[in-house]
Amino acid sequence: MSTLHILGIAGTFMGGVAALARELGHTVRGSDQAIYPPMSTQLEQLGITLDPGYRPDSVAADCDEVVIGNALSRGNPAVEAVLDAGQRYISGAQWLAEQVLPGRDTLAVAGTHGKTTTTTILTWLLQAAGREPGFLIGGVAEDFGVSARAGQGREFVVEADEYDTAFFDKRSKFVHYRPLVAILNNLEYDHADIFPDVAAIQRQFHHLVRTVPARGRLIVNGEDAYLAEVLAMGCWTPVERFGFDPSLEWHAELVHADGSAFIVHHRGVALGQVNWPLLGRHNVLNGLAALAAAHAVGVDPATVIPALAQFRSVKRRLEVIGSARDITVYDDFAHHPTAIRTTLEGLRAKVGAARIVVAMEPRSNSMRLGAHADALAPSLDGADAVVFLHRPELAWDAAKVIGAVQGQAHAVPDTDALLAQLGDIAQPGDHVVFMSNGGFDGAPRRFLAQLQQG
Repeated sequence: MSTLHILGIAGTFMGGVAALARELGHTVRGSDQAIYPPMSTQLEQLGITLDPGYRPDSVAADCDEVVIGNALSRGNPAVEAVLDAGQRYISGAQWLAEQVLPGRDTLAVAGTHGKTTTTTILTWLLQAAGREPGFLIGGVAEDFGVSARAGQGREFVVEADEYDTAFFDKRSKFVHYRPLVAILNNLEYDHADIFPDVAAIQRQFHHLVRTVPARGRLIVNGEDAYLAEVLAMGCWTPVERFGFDPSLEWHAELVHADGSAFIVHHRGVALGQVNWPLLGRHNVLNGLAALAAAHAVGVDPATVIPALAQFRSVKRRLEVIGSARDITVYDDFAHHPTAIRTTLEGLRAKVGAARIVVAMEPRSNSMRLGAHADALAPSLDGADAVVFLHRPELAWDAAKVIGAVQGQAHAVPDTDALLAQLGDIAQPGDHVVFMSNGGFDGAPRRFLAQLQQG
């Protein structure tokens, strides 16, 4: 086996690559500059040596292969040293395609929102069916304790990201996977740093559609107009659509408005009722898509629907991290306005008239570039109060966003000020949701500790 050095190892995808490489017997080392839970915890538990930062000597001269994450670019000292030394390098997506996926039936989960949750649900369903699937999930699944494993079965489930592959490969990561079954969950404008418009994202999704064989299956959100346009570009694979519309091949009938219970219908026949701990219409769609994909590889949905009652989802997906002084604290990954809105709608349906307070770190590339500034305030209509962490690098006008928020809204320059502001706002009975796709300086747990000490 070889020695791998992974640059960008603490990213959710690259951390999964590291776990797979270690499981396959490779010696794995890695570097990153932003190492925080849950991925840092997973890497430590795997015994993988982490080298903080990127230096010219980060990668040892005797390393057999360097796996380079898409967060790294030319000018990075470690990247420049690898290129100058003539060392073999590869992207994480290509490494996965070459080392793990050959001979497997790959099930890929794509979409602007819900990829991580849907990938985890699908893996859970295949596990419940006795398939022993492999998987790579862009987060640490509560039910599996890791973000990736090779698996003993034929199926491999992969979260299929449309973000570009690496500085030397500007295709979307998902074109490497050549899936037998592909879920297209939804499509919206995102990743403003690499895509100029929705049409550019649609082209990449169509590249994925082109790779799915005729014997495979496309599981497509039947209520998404942008995805309909993707399929209109050309489709060579049987399509099954899902949604709330009874005319679709797969449709969900809500039993509870908060999404915690729904009936699954396939071609007009009720297959069973899902009762699970997840909330929101968006998660109902995620679950429906996963059931349809499992069915596409021969799983009887009626036999695995009961398993969803024990499903625990993924860390940082409206994850309750604790409560103190009758205040419940959540950690959530939502950062796109649509994900923010649907997450808050699900929580509102559960908590009723109780106050929801949001602490938000707008840190995605699209947020930093101001691409979602106009949509951000309306996405927070479900909150009673919002505190923004307005770091200096944010390009959009925070005052404009704050003025458009329906509830109480504040902007603060750093995490200490945010925690102080939340301490003034939060009241017994409140639900405080921290939303960020980064580490947020450990703010959720720091706030919980603040409450416990108070």
